[in-house]
Amino acid sequence: MSGESFSWHEFLGRWQEEWIPREDEDDGQTVVPQGRPGATEAAIVAAEERLGRRLPPSYRAFLAVSNGWHVDETAGVYQLGGAEDIDWFQDPHGMTQLYQENLGDDPREEDVLLAGMWRRGLRLETDSDMSHALLDPGDSDQDGEWALYVYQGWSGELPRRYVSFRAYMEAKYRGFQADRAGRPGFVNATTRIQDAQVDEGRLLALRGRYEEALPLLEEAMSFGRPRSATLLNQLRQLLTPRNAQGYGNLVADTRYLPEILPVEAMTPAHGAWRPGGDDHWLRMMAARGADRETAETVLSAMRDGTHRYAPPGPWGRAVAEARESARWGATDAAWRVLREALALWDAPGPLLIAPIGLLADPVLGPLITAERGREILATPRAGETGPAPEPVPDLDPPGLTWLTEPAANGQQLDGYRCVWVEGVDPARLPALIGEEGAELSAPAHRRMMPWRAPDPHEREGLELWEDRAVVSVGRTAEAWAFAFDGHSRRHLDKRFLSPASAASSYGRAVVVWRDPGRSSPRRHPAAFHLSVAEQGEELYAFTVRGTEIQRSGVIPEALDPARLFRPQDSETSRELRLLEAMHTELGLSLPRFAVTQGRLNTFTTRSWTRAPRAGEGFAYALFVRHRP
Repeated sequence: MSGESFSWHEFLGRWQEEWIPREDEDDGQTVVPQGRPGATEAAIVAAEERLGRRLPPSYRAFLAVSNGWHVDETAGVYQLGGAEDIDWFQDPHGMTQLYQENLGDDPREEDVLLAGMWRRGLRLETDSDMSHALLDPGDSDQDGEWALYVYQGWSGELPRRYVSFRAYMEAKYRGFQADRAGRPGFVNATTRIQDAQVDEGRLLALRGRYEEALPLLEEAMSFGRPRSATLLNQLRQLLTPRNAQGYGNLVADTRYLPEILPVEAMTPAHGAWRPGGDDHWLRMMAARGADRETAETVLSAMRDGTHRYAPPGPWGRAVAEARESARWGATDAAWRVLREALALWDAPGPLLIAPIGLLADPVLGPLITAERGREILATPRAGETGPAPEPVPDLDPPGLTWLTEPAANGQQLDGYRCVWVEGVDPARLPALIGEEGAELSAPAHRRMMPWRAPDPHEREGLELWEDRAVVSVGRTAEAWAFAFDGHSRRHLDKRFLSPASAASSYGRAVVVWRDPGRSSPRRHPAAFHLSVAEQGEELYAFTVRGTEIQRSGVIPEALDPARLFRPQDSETSRELRLLEAMHTELGLSLPRFAVTQGRLNTFTTRSWTRAPRAGEGFAYALFVRHRP
């Protein structure tokens, strides 16, 4: 750290000029944050000779200007002593042993430094609330600065580290500013500079220059300037779309409520809100000025997936068009619609700088990855101009081979099954292969869907042999409707009844099922099934179990299981070859992002297993583990 561009005279003088008492201080008992006159060089040298060490540069320069300082904290360190007051800490409370015992076998360098700091530290405070300000000569940088640790003994927390004494004092000055930011009439040169930075950061953000806006808004927020946190949190929200941010009283303004309140409701709606449950969140929103009934309605819509982000104007029309594409799985096409319309987004008021309401839409929200969030922020909008960013790549690969690859969370699809129907509106699938009365549900995330359809014993009126699947519904890029079950825990046995014929009333239908087998591959090997039907009649089908192949109908050469399932190949190689052939020969695909991370409508199918025939046995075992 270089001190050439920093003046302690100017810094401490400005602090002194701007100082006003805290709101919690009694009138007439004002304590001015002023130290003593600066220490002489002789006094500083005498202290160094007493200590046996030359003091670090920023602390030494500070003493020459002010030989001590009132820190003005409500709890913690109150007063920093002068050159004659400082002395080695020498660990009077035995902290070294406690910290060394917790180092472990492979400790981090910073943990080793902290454990040794207690005996090396130079104590600066002369008045405190069970707190210490310690400069550590063993934790220094290339400029000779010593790290400063503040330990609050009553907090139960680790000491807070500052890279130098100057960094500590600058943080205390920012805290002084932030503590008084809401006081009427608290206006000075610093507040005017920081408010100007907020204005500049807002304009830069709207022009797509968010990387320049971030440090301006971050600094202004550290000074507690109004508007800075609200603007900054919108940028942070889009840079890390799944991380919650707070927007204070913005929910009370009807201009911003349609964008802000649903975003605030994302955390409790997704089950991550624990302390106090919904009522605590609703009371918190009410305290910020939101109508409780409105908050309840928004939270309910967010939880059941019926919320819709519906801004006005051209941007709103683009949002509706994109949702219609995304709800059937065309997420890349939906994102392209949004991308083209981003410049049309208009802020409903000066405190909104990005369309963060997109994140709360159950269908469109999942499309906003961190990369796309950056693209939104890099796009000029709300009437501002600037260069457009480079478009981020599409997320969906062609074809089906991605089914063999690990998902974004590292987990691989185990068993899966799917029905494709050519040229049919996906909304018709429940009527073709759904259970009686089946209807499309609200969009649901894959992890929020049941891991399997309810077991037969869990639903009245179902036979124990039935195998009904909860499937996600969409449309492929080649205009096939699909119903996909990526949570299959059932096994492909000889009573399997392909839904291909029922699905093909209006056109070709294809069914595929991958059964990974069981823990005993010799008795229950992995199995693959493919069946194709048209106009209610099965054209051909095959099932492969281990080395056994069952077939029917005239199978095209490209799909011949004898060619695709060579015994010498691995299961993955055979699966890849089948999926590639299905894409090439039949034109089938699945949208990876929509199936694994998006929100798709669902319904429950009819049973994929036929009833036992005369003479066939059937057993159903249910294991229930009771905790002692």
